[in-house]
Amino acid sequence: MTEPDESQTVSPAPLARDLRSAHDRDLPSRTDVIGAALSHTIGGPVGRHALIGRTRFFTPLRVMLVIGVIFLALGYSTKAACLQSTSTGTAAQRVANWQNQRAYYEFCYSDTVPLYTAELLNQGKFPYKSSWVDTDSTGKPNVQYDGSPAIRYMEYPVLTGIYQYLSMTLAKTYSALTKLVSLPLVAEVVMFFNISAFGLGLAWLATVWATALLAGRRIWDAALVAASPLVIFQIFTNFDALAAACAAGAMLAWARRKPAVAGVLIGVGVALKLYPLLLLVPLVILALRTGRWRATGTTALTAVATWIVVNLPVLLLFPRGWSEFFRLNTRRGDDMDSLYNVVKSFTGWRGFDPDLGFWEPPSVTNAVTAVLFVVCCAGIAYVALTAPHRPRVAQLAFLVVAAFLLTNKVWSPQYSLWLVPLAVLALPHRRILLAWMTIDALVWIPRMLFLYGEQNRGLPEQWFTATVLLRDIAVFALIALVIRQIYRPELDLVRHHGTIDDPSGGVFDGAPDAFPKWLPERLRPRQVLVGPEPASDAEMADAAR
Repeated sequence: MTEPDESQTVSPAPLARDLRSAHDRDLPSRTDVIGAALSHTIGGPVGRHALIGRTRFFTPLRVMLVIGVIFLALGYSTKAACLQSTSTGTAAQRVANWQNQRAYYEFCYSDTVPLYTAELLNQGKFPYKSSWVDTDSTGKPNVQYDGSPAIRYMEYPVLTGIYQYLSMTLAKTYSALTKLVSLPLVAEVVMFFNISAFGLGLAWLATVWATALLAGRRIWDAALVAASPLVIFQIFTNFDALAAACAAGAMLAWARRKPAVAGVLIGVGVALKLYPLLLLVPLVILALRTGRWRATGTTALTAVATWIVVNLPVLLLFPRGWSEFFRLNTRRGDDMDSLYNVVKSFTGWRGFDPDLGFWEPPSVTNAVTAVLFVVCCAGIAYVALTAPHRPRVAQLAFLVVAAFLLTNKVWSPQYSLWLVPLAVLALPHRRILLAWMTIDALVWIPRMLFLYGEQNRGLPEQWFTATVLLRDIAVFALIALVIRQIYRPELDLVRHHGTIDDPSGGVFDGAPDAFPKWLPERLRPRQVLVGPEPASDAEMADAAR
């Protein structure tokens, strides 16, 4: 009888005292094609008998934060060509090199740089107190459609304006220090961009962190937030990362069953950008299905109270400047990235409001976009109420925000960042999400070349609008897939074959249906046959013969 091979039966070292393992965690190196391929660059897939979740330093979250820093660096590199200081003199006298429309053919455009001068930040003025007269390309003052002067103020919500003001203050402090000590002489506007970008980078890392915690056993899904192609082009285009961090934090607070904290973060987010307010829509819909109104009401009321507290000082001191954000959104027409402009580009349609005067509000367009969004929200509510199992919060949040972007008259390129964490949580199919993010990110290139102009060897309009249409089709496809998984929850990877309900659901997680009595039957789940009906005695007798 042969002796057993001890090298195969005995551990080469003493076993650890604690053999607990996060065995239920999703392992992309074994369950995902992309994860498996990437794992071979660092030693291959995780071992079948490995203890999961026991590494002391390179935890999944820390690895994703490192990935996030790398992609933020790539995002900064795409703007670097527009951050070269030119001219001579002090830091305040120098400017960024944007000569000959450099921002377009170098693809380095960012709103941050022109806003520094356009909104009088370079003069050190408080945004909502100071105003200026809008001028045309020749410097001639514009006149509104009603004959009054075109007076402008800071066009952003209160906290975004204050964020720019604080960044400007730090930039001017650095400029002052260059006169006192030996420091690199950097154009003040470039330092303003750098300081703003640092805060935006921290905000996006906070978004990665919150998404990772919301993902539950699928923590590695948050790597798509850290390594999104959209980060490379859009993270430093505007200030949307701040609101994205608040929205992700609010969802995390809701998941941790802290509705008041969620409300505070939503209120702060709305004071940065309007879109975090949309998170209340899925909460109301799910409260209607489950009867969990107390937590939902707490979140909504806290959000409103927080928004009022943040806005009230500026509203009372500078009401005209405070209201500029709302006034601007009322008078804006359909943006070049909107679905409406795509239709105009390919059909020659002149839009709902042709021949408007300068700054004249497009009343029909405003009404159409509002009605379309309300109709979409009603459709989402129908899906959520009639689905066989209550949808997840992230699924409905993604549908609401995607519907808002598709029906809205403005879809600035950086708005796509809003969808990234929501899409990752709602539909964690990595290849599908990467395909959409890549398409969306690449819209930036024809957009910049179109703005550069055909006369400068740029691209014609329809090259750009075709890519916008492709992006919109990709988002429609994501919407269809999410709705499909809502009606067929067994296909939902997050639910893990029915063993998990809703990691980001908070009070909705595991909650039974509790429809109000007044809700009609057609707005309730359809009866779903779970299995075959039991055979009758006669059928069993026939089968036995």
